[in-house]
Amino acid sequence: MQSELEPSPAFLDHAQSPRNLGASLVFDGYARITGTCGDTMEIWLCCKAERITEARFATTGCAPSLASGSAVTELARGLPLDQALAIGPGEVLQELGGLPEESRHCAALAAETLHAACRDALRGGEDGRSEQARQAAARVAEAEQLRARVAAIRHQIIVLSGKGGVGKSTVAVSLAAAAARAGLAVGLLDVDVHGPSVPTMAGIEGQRPVVVGEALIPIEVCGVKVMSVGLLLDGRDQAVIWRGPMKAKVIEQLLRDVEWGDLDLLVVDAPPGTGDEPLSACQLLGHADGAVVVTTPQDVAIAAVRKSVTFCRQLGLPVLGVVENMSSMVCPSCGHVTDVFGAGAGERMASEMSVPFLGRIPMHPAIATTGDAGTVLRLPWTIAPIAEAFDRAFTPLLALAGATLPEPASANPERKQEQPMRIAIPLADGRLAQHFGHCAAFALVDVDTGRREILARQDVQAPEHQPGLLPPWLAERGAHLILAGGMGSRAQQLFTGHGIQVVVGVPSDTPEALVSAWMAGTLVSGENVCDH
Repeated sequence: MQSELEPSPAFLDHAQSPRNLGASLVFDGYARITGTCGDTMEIWLCCKAERITEARFATTGCAPSLASGSAVTELARGLPLDQALAIGPGEVLQELGGLPEESRHCAALAAETLHAACRDALRGGEDGRSEQARQAAARVAEAEQLRARVAAIRHQIIVLSGKGGVGKSTVAVSLAAAAARAGLAVGLLDVDVHGPSVPTMAGIEGQRPVVVGEALIPIEVCGVKVMSVGLLLDGRDQAVIWRGPMKAKVIEQLLRDVEWGDLDLLVVDAPPGTGDEPLSACQLLGHADGAVVVTTPQDVAIAAVRKSVTFCRQLGLPVLGVVENMSSMVCPSCGHVTDVFGAGAGERMASEMSVPFLGRIPMHPAIATTGDAGTVLRLPWTIAPIAEAFDRAFTPLLALAGATLPEPASANPERKQEQPMRIAIPLADGRLAQHFGHCAAFALVDVDTGRREILARQDVQAPEHQPGLLPPWLAERGAHLILAGGMGSRAQQLFTGHGIQVVVGVPSDTPEALVSAWMAGTLVSGENVCDH
């Protein structure tokens, strides 16, 4: 239910709404009244010396309600407030030339709303503005700012699923990464209030967005502007215990108060289900291109995901396609494909519900490893079955924004021969040093993540300890990832700014053992021993 002071959605679209009066307009009186028929009328007044200089209205009602609102505001313009209080339903009907008997209540509603707005303006006293009018004006300004932000985003895709744990965030982050590599200006918005995954997958967990003026600046990673509720929390263990209206308000702020700039594409990662968060995102965006629905092959997931398709149809949101995630498992040793959960259920569901099927994404340990390491946005998928599957799924989506993937998998059979990834490990007595900034040397280990092979290792002496030196020093030596026992949050931010991901809480072991465990997805990281 809307609060008494919050203008209804109708005013956003009506030609007489305050947003068309200019940003400098000051509202001195505001009222909203719901009539006995259920129609709601809103009226805004601007006054000078208790004389109405401008009046605007909005209504959720029918054509007679629109006509009555137009007539009563036209009659009120130029009148002193006390004379405007004398305008009754008879004057409105006379201005309109009459209304059918069954619609005359609209004239009464218009007159009553005008009277309430006039009384509100009079309550402003010497200030000229009541608190109610101030709040209404603030809501109008916020709505206009939201409209301007969304208008600068040319395309929006919402990633949905009726079921949790289906890899929806992996699809969303991978789509944003693919769009950036295709040359698009991309934003990634995580509206999962209770379980945000994007900060971890983007490698920016623990970072805070900067505030410039009154706007939040999203954190940019390899050309993708990222914003998430998780970036605003005090810690990864903080629980968010909010009711629906609070969640909707926060999502509105993430769209309105974030400096997204001009974007070709905004990818929205919604939480599972068809509740407050996806509903709010869809309504606030207004005209999104559509939704990508993610499922797994099990019947329990398919049943829940069907509800997501129905949700989209009820909102008038096009379903761009269904992605069947975890449809099979690729053996990392021999490449054999096994249908662990069965396969094809997502495609059958898409066919039955007459929506496009975008493809199947196989299971592979590297998907979990890459997500936990936060390198999804930084490095393209290097394992051929994964890369080819994502390319097939994303090609039609990127075509909506007029983009194509730079290297389609079908035209690049040598795709898995990417440049090796370099992992840096601080050393003490040949094993990982727990205190990163004071180690004597670094092991630089080159790996082929596709074949999960260690290609080479070189040990280099660490430079003399100097604050802020190690991030550019390791970046110059080609490091992509750091495995560390402990590292302060500020140092982690500096490394991220140089395009280097950091995994902390790593136990002391040899570089070869740690890198092999990381590639296999079995590396267990614990508490950051140096979080300062």
